[in-house]
Amino acid sequence: MRIPLIASHRYQDVGRRKGGGGGGKGGGGGKGSGSSGKGGSTGNFSGKTLKVPITGGSASGKSTATAYGYGGGKPKTIPAGQLFGGRTAGGAIRPQIYGTRGYGSGYPGYSSYGVAGRGFPFWYWPVVWGGSSNQYFHDSEYGNSSNTSRFGGPMAQADFISNSTGSTFHLLSDNSTIGSLINSINTNCSSHLSSSSSKSPSPYNSSVLGGPQPEEAIQYYRSSSIVLALDGYNNSATFNSNPNVTDSPLPSGVDTTLLNCLNYTIGQAAPLIDSASSRYISPPCIGFATLVWFLWFLGYYV
Repeated sequence: MRIPLIASHRYQDVGRRKGGGGGGKGGGGGKGSGSSGKGGSTGNFSGKTLKVPITGGSASGKSTATAYGYGGGKPKTIPAGQLFGGRTAGGAIRPQIYGTRGYGSGYPGYSSYGVAGRGFPFWYWPVVWGGSSNQYFHDSEYGNSSNTSRFGGPMAQADFISNSTGSTFHLLSDNSTIGSLINSINTNCSSHLSSSSSKSPSPYNSSVLGGPQPEEAIQYYRSSSIVLALDGYNNSATFNSNPNVTDSPLPSGVDTTLLNCLNYTIGQAAPLIDSASSRYISPPCIGFATLVWFLWFLGYYV
């Protein structure tokens, strides 16, 4: 008897600075997983796939990504004459979405940090910080945060504030991704959010002082094209290129319930470019799907 396959990815706790944060080889079309740890969600989880319009430059040939999608497909070589011509793009899948706190993590097949000269396993460009003289954070290759050629549009940010401790989390990525994740987070984590949390994306200017800083990053995702930062956190390992350096602990008093909900939702819901045949079933659906299969089994064999 053949048991129906239910695809899922595993949840990863934030702050695990270990290797490059991505398993598998090449563009990420294999079975390797960049995440580990135990699953779990806090909040009212909604895992329905939704199409997300892609603004900005696109070499993928698609005008939409999929929130809660699985990703995948065969990696492609970007044609000569286009931005980053000759580099590979695509192929990475949802289980490979988690990086670590190191910039350049979340790239399947890489164990070092930094983003210079790399391909685009999820199609999206890495975030740029600007204003840093450190070689791992220079943004000349990908332009500044307002670059309209960026896949998904110029960079944007959203702020999510705890209604119990006041902990403030900043989310940075391209405009399309931020808009989609605001909707997912406000749906899944609403019981933990202050009313002053973001309802729509705000432009992110990497050259303005006082905004989110690289040492405040607590988790990178999707080949470092998404980053979650904690206001006031100062990670002493940020500017160290050694992926095995221990990160500074998070400060006391952080709303870890909200943090876990944010981390889980971003990992599940961040838009991905799906292959034509990809289909992703979110872990919270596993219980229902298993029940349906079990009832079918009883009716057929008993």
